[in-house]
Amino acid sequence: MAVDWTGFMYAALVSAGGVVGYLKAGSATSLAAGLLFGLLAALGAYRTSQNPRNVLVSFGAAGTLAVVMGLRFLSSGKFMPAGFMTLTSGLMLVKIVFGVLKRSSHST
Repeated sequence: MAVDWTGFMYAALVSAGGVVGYLKAGSATSLAAGLLFGLLAALGAYRTSQNPRNVLVSFGAAGTLAVVMGLRFLSSGKFMPAGFMTLTSGLMLVKIVFGVLKRSSHST
């Protein structure tokens, strides 16, 4: 089984973003959300590493962050942190979708 290193790096990035938000702005909400979604992303990466078809948790975490942070980016216009997280979450979604499509084309 291949380890989903990209998923684990994404999880670390999300968690680190929550910690940085807390340290820079004192935002407990950023810390809680960053750690929660980082944990979900790590769980998704672990599950995908065990079974490459098991992408639901990864897709849910990245999709939720893409939407929430995308809305924050649209309202604030600031790239950091909302735009950056929207971009990385969107790229993670693209990676997940292409992985699923690649696997489904090999199985037919």
